[in-house]
Amino acid sequence: MFELLLCSMLTVFPDYLFRRYVQDKRLGRDINLYTVWYELRWGITACLLLTVSLITLIFYYHPSTKNVTAIFRTVTILPETTGRVAEVFVGLNAKVKAGDPLFRLDSSEQEAAKETALRQIDEATAATAVAQTELAAADGLIQQAQGAYQQALDELATRQELLRRKADVSVREVERLQITADGRKGALDAAVANKRTIETRLSSLLPAQKASAEAALAQAQVELNKTLVRAGVAGTVQQFTLRPGDVVNTMIRPAGILVPLEAGRVALIAGFGQIEAQVMKKGMIAEATCIGKPFTIIPMVVTDVQDVIAAGQLRPTDQLIDVGQIAQGGTLTVFLEALYPGQLEGLPPGSSCIANAYTNNHDALAAKDIGTGKSVFLHVVDTVGLVHAMILRMQALMLPVQTLVFGGH
Repeated sequence: MFELLLCSMLTVFPDYLFRRYVQDKRLGRDINLYTVWYELRWGITACLLLTVSLITLIFYYHPSTKNVTAIFRTVTILPETTGRVAEVFVGLNAKVKAGDPLFRLDSSEQEAAKETALRQIDEATAATAVAQTELAAADGLIQQAQGAYQQALDELATRQELLRRKADVSVREVERLQITADGRKGALDAAVANKRTIETRLSSLLPAQKASAEAALAQAQVELNKTLVRAGVAGTVQQFTLRPGDVVNTMIRPAGILVPLEAGRVALIAGFGQIEAQVMKKGMIAEATCIGKPFTIIPMVVTDVQDVIAAGQLRPTDQLIDVGQIAQGGTLTVFLEALYPGQLEGLPPGSSCIANAYTNNHDALAAKDIGTGKSVFLHVVDTVGLVHAMILRMQALMLPVQTLVFGGH
């Protein structure tokens, strides 16, 4: 309607002035309801053509959409393990900070596993002390075996020397002493081997057993920590009706929802028509007005344009999908952020908005090799953006009226 009124001032109104002051045709006498088309046919035709062209030009180079929402992501409150709730620390709609405890599951099994690991560590420590005592005893046995072996060797040497001198010593007695020395040598080797076994147990086996017990303790502590569920981010707890005794399942029964503090307060997500895919660019200036913040125009900037249309996505199944089964064409997803900090404060996350994006040809107009025709066209494109800005402000004024009066809310 605004475009039609503007175009009529440039076409129909001059045509009427020509008929009135040049041809002396008066409104209501020569120009009436039955002759208006014939008398003002040139102005009306030009008005319609100019209106259609202007609307096409405005909505293509300065796109608008009502599919704008302050989308926010929620965090599902879930423990890492299934269990029965033992204690709840927060209530519904509670404000929490990152790291605050939310609820605790029954931890009797995890505490028993931790206690078992502690006892295994104590057992490994005690076994180390016993092995050290055994090592000291092994040193004594080695000394004892060395003494006995040395005594046997000395007696054997004496008997052999007497036998060599033809003394009163029999060969049988020398052989018996040789066997005794060999036996005591074996006892000494056994005592040394026993010491090495104890040393190996002290240096390798017992530390490994203790390390395994400490690893089991760490694992038990991790499992015990999982029973205490904390807030991952700062925000508000919603739909949190958990009570002691409830069973929480990690797959089918979450405990509640956590809405992050900054959720929906950073950017707006807009869905523009696919025809604007060649116009929408990162860095474009935009404006938005939201029903959650009436009578307010929020200056914004396009920070990103999604390079795919979400409606065309395909999930592999066991059946071939016909293109005709896909829903109607989707929109071009555009991310809008406030041009100045704090402008989205007070806007409830999830609010519905209306947004305009404006094409800026300043760099193209500043080029030295630009032609006259293109320069005039780009000036026109930038100028008609003012019309769309005025339309957005009219929508901002009428939006509360349409919602409260005509919407029946």
